[in-house]
Amino acid sequence: MGGNRRRRSCVSGFDHESRRALFQARLAELSVDVAMCLPSGDLEYLTGFPRRAPSFGNIEYAHQWTTGALLRPEGEPVFVVPQGYSSFNLPGGVEGDVVQVRNLDDGVEVFARTLARFGRIRRIGLSARTFSRTAVRMVELTGGAELVDLDDEINALRRVKEPVELDAMRRSGRICDLTMGQITSSVAAGVTEFQISSRVEYLMRKHGGKYPSFDTGVFAMGPALDRDASTRLTAEPLVEGLGVSFDFGTVVDGYCSDFGRTIHIGEPDDRYREAYGLVVAAQEAGRRAAVPGATASEVNAATRAVIDDAGYGDWFRHRTGHCIGLDTHERPFISEEDTTVLEEGMTFTIEPSIFWPGTVGVRVEDMFVCRPGGAECLNTYSRDLVAV
Repeated sequence: MGGNRRRRSCVSGFDHESRRALFQARLAELSVDVAMCLPSGDLEYLTGFPRRAPSFGNIEYAHQWTTGALLRPEGEPVFVVPQGYSSFNLPGGVEGDVVQVRNLDDGVEVFARTLARFGRIRRIGLSARTFSRTAVRMVELTGGAELVDLDDEINALRRVKEPVELDAMRRSGRICDLTMGQITSSVAAGVTEFQISSRVEYLMRKHGGKYPSFDTGVFAMGPALDRDASTRLTAEPLVEGLGVSFDFGTVVDGYCSDFGRTIHIGEPDDRYREAYGLVVAAQEAGRRAAVPGATASEVNAATRAVIDDAGYGDWFRHRTGHCIGLDTHERPFISEEDTTVLEEGMTFTIEPSIFWPGTVGVRVEDMFVCRPGGAECLNTYSRDLVAV
């Protein structure tokens, strides 16, 4: 049957104890008796508990719903780790109080026994993306405890980055800068987007990225091709007269990067040059607007205004950006509906585009950190127009 075991730490460099203290103080204020965090950016932020590499579709194993950590307003977390997770995802173990759930165990019984260690539980806090089965079981096993959504509470802690987090994000962004510099020579008529994207991912790993932070996009648009940016990758050979947009990122010490540029094949026409200049100017307008006290929607509006005023607003069809850190997309969003007030130390993307199928396609994306004089860019790669 499941048992307790203390394991050595698998992470270092981040002050998880101080982060947990702030979180636990908030649990006490909310009268939450126990909080459940499944493997996620939230759990890694609070404890250092590592996550699997991202994959398409669900990766499942016996007793998956029990996986994670139980945290109370005081004391150390209790980690519940099924055999199927620990066998391949925790080679170095995890520091602290660990309850192991073996494949042949009665998962409900082991989890009930673990919850019983917390005494009477009236309110249960849940982190984002908690399995519905986990929530239902916890309510049943506690005789009907009230559920509390802790997503906003954890996000409030995570959104302003510590210096050590910014260092990881700079290093993650630097890998994108290096990769972009080295991939440019691969962009040519006759080469496929698949070939280029494969080399992008190889270069990111070569330079120290753990794995891509999301699906790599390499997509050509322009007068020679009636194609939209919703198709992010094809096996068709590139031809002259197209702008090839890149969207990629990697992971360093758990922290994501998100980066984009556009390279033109052949001599750009006047429409492309105009669109490219507008996108760069729009990003700069957003950067200047991103100061402490401004709202996310105001940064979005400042960015959009440049493209709207030039008559291309119908072709800037997405939000300006999103916060970023342990997850590629974090809140707040740099978008029209988000009135969150920015604080110094928040990190986010500014990624304007003009995607006009059959006419022109341009995007530029960098990561920024909110500063009093305007956002500081975490990337160093040039935004100059490049044609090959």
